[in-house]
Formats: sequence, C-alpha cells, structure tokens
Amino acid sequence: MDSVANIILYFVVALVVVVCSCLTVLTHKILRAATYLLFVLIGTAIFYFQLGYQFLGGVQIAVYAGGIMVLFVFAILLTRKPDAVVQRIGHHRRFIGATVAIVGGVLLLLALFFMPISHDLNLVTALERGQMITMEEIGKAFTGTDRMQYLLPFEAISVLLLASIIGGVTVARKR
Repeated sequence: MDSVANIILYFVVALVVVVCSCLTVLTHKILRAATYLLFVLIGTAIFYFQLGYQFLGGVQIAVYAGGIMVLFVFAILLTRKPDAVVQRIGHHRRFIGATVAIVGGVLLLLALFFMPISHDLNLVTALERGQMITMEEIGKAFTGTDRMQYLLPFEAISVLLLASIIGGVTVARKR
C-alpha cells in the first residue's frame, strides 16, 4: 500500500465501511440494513485485496457477501414483510445495548492482546520480545484442533447459524 491511489482507496473504502456499519444499525427498514451490511462485507473484501490476500478476499465475497447475505435476505422475506418499519427501541434498552457493546468490545480487545496464539505466545509478549507472529501461526490458531485453537467453536457457530435459519423457515411456514 505504498502508492497514493492505494492510500486514497483505503480511506474511501474505510469511510464507506464505517458509514454503512452505522447505517446498518440505525436504519428502521430491515432490507436496507441487510443492504448496508452487504456493502460492509464487500468493503472488507476490498481491504483483503489491498493487503494482497486474494484468496481471502474471494472467500469473503463468495461466502459472506454472496451466500450469507442471500440467506439473510431469504430469512427476512420469509419471516416478515419487507416494507415493515421496525419499532423504536426504548431508552432503557438502548442503555443496556450500549453497555453490553462496550463490555463486549473491552473483552474482545483483552482477548486480542492476551489470548495465546501459539506456544503460549500472545500479542503482548510478542511485542515485548520483538517477535513476529506470522500469518501461518494465525492460520494454525484458527483452523487447528489443539489446545487454544478455534476450529471447534467455528464449526459450532456454523451449526448454530444453520439451526437459526431452519428455525426461521419453520416459523414462517406456521404463519
């Protein structure tokens, strides 16, 4: 990312991702929220392409922007009217949501810095020792089945998503 065009593209895409992320949460129409989320996922794929991870960018577009968004839109269309306006959330629920979001963000940052990636090496100790954590180590941490590796939770989440989609279709058929 050394050319001026790449830097400008980065900031434009970052601005689009931030704006569309906010609009995804703030819009009252559910199909618009799904469309804004699609733009966020495509923007993330552009980031991957800029970093030189063509395979990961292609997977982002094919799996998330393609497959998952189609499933979301079908689930939305099967469970409620597409033009239905979502009711406003009360102030106490907004406070609870903001509190949960802040606590979740803090927990994610703590996990990012202090969870071991490989051989009891986390990001903080790697920075202190001046060691580099390679993409290979990160990939093994995400797809491995040993202690402190994340293949099983990833598969559990995919089964949970499948179950929720089947549940949405079942609820829609009973109406």
